[in-house]
Amino acid sequence: MNEARKLVIRPVVTEKAMKLRDLQNKYVFEVAKNANKIEIGKAIEEIFGVGVTQVRTISIHGKPRRFGRFEGRRADRKKAIVTLKQGDRIELFEEV
Repeated sequence: MNEARKLVIRPVVTEKAMKLRDLQNKYVFEVAKNANKIEIGKAIEEIFGVGVTQVRTISIHGKPRRFGRFEGRRADRKKAIVTLKQGDRIELFEEV
C-alpha cells in the first residue's frame, strides 16, 4: 500500500478533469515521474478498490519563470488519465 501511495501523488481537480469524470468516467491524477502505466493502474486499483480499463500519461515540462531578477523553472510533472470500468466510481471525487 505504501508503494502505491508513493506513485499516486494527488488528484487533479480542475474544470476539465471534472468534465472527464462526469461524461466519460475518467479520473486525472498527478503521479511520480518514473511511474509507468501498468504500475499506475495497479496503484489506483489497490488504493481505491476499483477496476481500471485504460491509463494514459502526459509528461509536463516545467515552464521558465522569473522571480524579480532571478530566473528559475517550475518542476516537471506527470499526469495520468485513468479510465474506470463501467459502474465504478471513486468516492473522493464525488464530494467536489
